[in-house]
Amino acid sequence: MAANGRILRSGVLICVIALLLLPIGAGLWKTVLAAFGQVQVLGIALPPLTPWAELLGQPGFGRSVAVTLFTGLASTALALVLAFALTGAVYHRLVGARGARWLAPFLSVPHAALAIGLAFVLAPSGWIARALAPVFGWAAPPGVILVGDPMGWGLIIGLTIKEVPFLVLMILAALSQIPLRQTFAVGRALGYGRGLVWMKIVVPQLWPLIRLPVMVVLAYALSVVDMALILGPSHPPTLSVLLTRLFSSPDLTQIAPASAGAVLQLSLVLAAFLVLWGAERGARRIGLWWLRAGGRGSSAEPLLRAGTALAVGLAIIGALALLALAVWSFAFRWAWPDPLPQSWSTRAWQTAAQSWSGHLNHTLVLALVSVSASLALAIAWLEGEDRGRLSRTRWAQAFVYVPLLVPQIAFLPGLNGLFLQAGLSGNVMAVAWAHALFVFPYVMITLSGPWRAVDDRLPRAAAALGAGPWRRLIAVKLPVLLAPLAAAAAVGIAVSVAQYLPTLFIGGGRVATITTEAVALSSGADRRITAVYASLQAGLPLLVYAAAFAVPALVYRNRRALLAEALA
Repeated sequence: MAANGRILRSGVLICVIALLLLPIGAGLWKTVLAAFGQVQVLGIALPPLTPWAELLGQPGFGRSVAVTLFTGLASTALALVLAFALTGAVYHRLVGARGARWLAPFLSVPHAALAIGLAFVLAPSGWIARALAPVFGWAAPPGVILVGDPMGWGLIIGLTIKEVPFLVLMILAALSQIPLRQTFAVGRALGYGRGLVWMKIVVPQLWPLIRLPVMVVLAYALSVVDMALILGPSHPPTLSVLLTRLFSSPDLTQIAPASAGAVLQLSLVLAAFLVLWGAERGARRIGLWWLRAGGRGSSAEPLLRAGTALAVGLAIIGALALLALAVWSFAFRWAWPDPLPQSWSTRAWQTAAQSWSGHLNHTLVLALVSVSASLALAIAWLEGEDRGRLSRTRWAQAFVYVPLLVPQIAFLPGLNGLFLQAGLSGNVMAVAWAHALFVFPYVMITLSGPWRAVDDRLPRAAAALGAGPWRRLIAVKLPVLLAPLAAAAAVGIAVSVAQYLPTLFIGGGRVATITTEAVALSSGADRRITAVYASLQAGLPLLVYAAAFAVPALVYRNRRALLAEALA
């Protein structure tokens, strides 16, 4: 039994390495070769430093790098501070499934859909300006620009709104691993207020448990493309957007400088990790000094309340962004500064229906294939651990995070080159494979905690009754884990629906999804058609999340009768 478990998990690890890690490594290696002139362009071998010289000669290159660093570091720091403040203030109301239900709408909405909705809210003619127009007497939209501003403030707001719920969920998961009640009891007995107990005692214990998720957020913020295309500056854009344009250029000579930029993008992410490591060391010294300096009372409560208020304010803006998508998709005539349209129409939905049905089919097929494969791998991995009685190994867990820590722009172009050579580019299954690179880590992270928390007496009792390993898995474990399995599937579908760069590069323009069309339309003049696609993109994951909560409740709504039937 133990030997079979080890074989099963070893086989899964081999599949993960072969199907997930090796493609990333191969794509990254091909990008590095092109960055140093080792790949011929139009049959001409370039000198090793020519791609870098061409990259440095791109208009606004230095500004692109500066904006990338500013928006990535600022949004990650702000999201982390707000997540800690919000969780410290209301963690007791978010424990268990309640927190997942409250956070689900923001977790499920793809980045591009949220960015389009925020553009409708933050634009000079958006809802916020319309609400303030009567107060300030604005006869025309104001000149304050947050969407596409040169500093990237709109992008920072969008990234913060999207990443705070993710970090809060990670913090809530980490809280289950520390003795929270005893910690607060001891801290309060020593005269500390709840805020000081949270900041001085709880947060230092939480940080090692959420370090990797924070690194994932940081890597994404520094290399995001879809949100940067919609909310970020345009001239010059962020580095990732600049590289995407170079890779997508019909001039093939741009591939070499784009590859050099992709290597630079990876270097920036690695440098940011070093900055995070240095900040952690500095915070440890400051924290020790703060602890030794003493201090009692409730001096930290106002800080937690201020952070919570800001987080709630951003959540309200995010909710308005989602509502704006629905309103704009049905708006017909909407004059300034009216808060709502004067007339409504379904014309935008009828006009777009001829094209979005095919894009929706592609989106669903890619999501179902990538999520099914990812769930099968995750279940086999965890079942192999159980059968082999194997403990969690850090190096194996690190495999899960690799696709989330490496910038997509650093390896997807190279991987696309390999797929082109193999004749796979533009194939739906190849795009689904590319989606699975990012779906599997989230499915594994979502499912591993609940799986390992299952009471091992249940499969032991089934074994005592003569059930074999496969029957124990199918008849005992999977039914018990129906809710976590549904949640993992919902997370995987949301991740697949949100994928922009993998679909763009590996699809080669021949596999269009709701996401790629929504991002393409976001720069157009017709807000109504854009809102239709963004509403579809946001609505699909929301429906899946709702089903993930509803299906287990319906299946087990009469547990006592099911138990009696099983024992009969």
